[in-house]
Amino acid sequence: MKKLLLASSILAFACNSSQQAVTDKTTATMAKDPSPIANTITEEELKNHLYTYASDEFEGRETGKPGQKKAIAYLVSQYKEMGIPALKEDGDYLQKVPLAVSKLPTGSIVVNQKEFAIGEDFITFDKAVLNRDNLVYVGYGIDTESYSDYAGLDVKDKIVLVKFGEPKNSENNYILSGNTEKSEWSNMSESMGLRLEAAIKNGAAGILYYDSANYARFKQYYNYMKTNNSGKMELKATKNDNFIILLNTNLAKSILPNIETIAEPQILETKIDLRIKSGDEAVDSENIAAIIKGKSKPNEYLILSSHLDHIGVSANGDINNGADDDGSGTVALLELAQAFKTAADKGEGPERSIIFLHVTGEEKGLLGSKYYTDHEPLVPLENTVANLNIDMIGRIDPKRTGDRNYIYLIGSDKLSTELHHLSEATNKKYTQLELDYTYNDENDPNRFYYRSDHYNFAKNNIPIIFYFNGTHADYHRPSDTPDKINYDLLKNRTQLVFYTAWEIANRPNRLVVDKIE
Repeated sequence: MKKLLLASSILAFACNSSQQAVTDKTTATMAKDPSPIANTITEEELKNHLYTYASDEFEGRETGKPGQKKAIAYLVSQYKEMGIPALKEDGDYLQKVPLAVSKLPTGSIVVNQKEFAIGEDFITFDKAVLNRDNLVYVGYGIDTESYSDYAGLDVKDKIVLVKFGEPKNSENNYILSGNTEKSEWSNMSESMGLRLEAAIKNGAAGILYYDSANYARFKQYYNYMKTNNSGKMELKATKNDNFIILLNTNLAKSILPNIETIAEPQILETKIDLRIKSGDEAVDSENIAAIIKGKSKPNEYLILSSHLDHIGVSANGDINNGADDDGSGTVALLELAQAFKTAADKGEGPERSIIFLHVTGEEKGLLGSKYYTDHEPLVPLENTVANLNIDMIGRIDPKRTGDRNYIYLIGSDKLSTELHHLSEATNKKYTQLELDYTYNDENDPNRFYYRSDHYNFAKNNIPIIFYFNGTHADYHRPSDTPDKINYDLLKNRTQLVFYTAWEIANRPNRLVVDKIE
């Protein structure tokens, strides 16, 4: 043990000696007053950017629409003009984010040469193009540790037929609960997902689902979707080929006439041809990523983010300009990039690399940031030291009382106590804003912690701070315009983010994560 301790001491001394120059260099950078750099962030420049970015020319910046393409081109031109390179090694500032709007599929099902029409005899929201000479009836399709309809069955790549409900024993008690209480497998909304999950776990291609009691309710929603021609935007990367098709009584009994009374699993020698084609519409959109590389720790990354999209044009033709949401965060990010570029040109850091990430699809469900974290991180997530996310920092919450020079902070203490203390100390030293933690409460009914792009970093245990001014009467309305922005507050809040980023990027050690999600 003594030899080990001695060897460790020698190694530590050697490492400290070899890294003395780097440590001194970092300390020297931290000793510099960043205020002159922060003061390059001005009301005038923020205002000039925002009157362009939240103008009618960009048509509300809806994800994938021409107006958003114009907005993206504007942001890329600004980074090129500032001389800040793209994060990607090929020099492309854009990260393609594959999206699709879910639309109702078209087609039919042929059972033993008899054709059944979608919307009449069955409904589905999935694509399913395959044919089989038989299928597997798995009764209730339940699969738990204590009971499984899949026991002894090979359903790999096969179509399975399932019915709603759960089995009872000879005493008329439910087998799963052991008494007269039904389980979650009898809950209409939960049981469908459970059955599909069970089928997929056992290798099935998909399920034909018979629930005569609730089919009319499912069909009502299907008809609503058909009439409104509307659908949810999703990441293509999250869609898979598994399917669930809901059958009416006519189709279910054409496959298995006694389905109502029989529950024993069996192979059905029934020829079935699924001819259901996707109606999804592909959406072309992008994230933007630029970088200022760190001097001494280039492989550690601080990500500053905002979302570049908004909600587009209303049905009556009104343009939702989104000046506060999130034009304010977007132009703040441009000013932050310019400030750090000014520092870099003077040889004043940053020591760690800083990524400026503008994400798409936030209004559609945090899609751009989800794609970045879950599917294509452009730098390793384990090397990402923190994310500072800016979403709406140009207005005042009318419900709030107190100093107007405030900002809501959300999430600063969720993963790293050190980040929270750094944030507090930085504000006290440089900006003296009133830091309001109202929406940081775990019991906040608004759940803002889960509603902006920082969350996709936080769920990966990357420390975050979400900067937010609260909502107002113009939120998600055409009246969210640049003339209503408080540019003095926008400047103050942007400078707070700058100072906080400066401290994180230039401190000797990366932030400690002492709380895990």
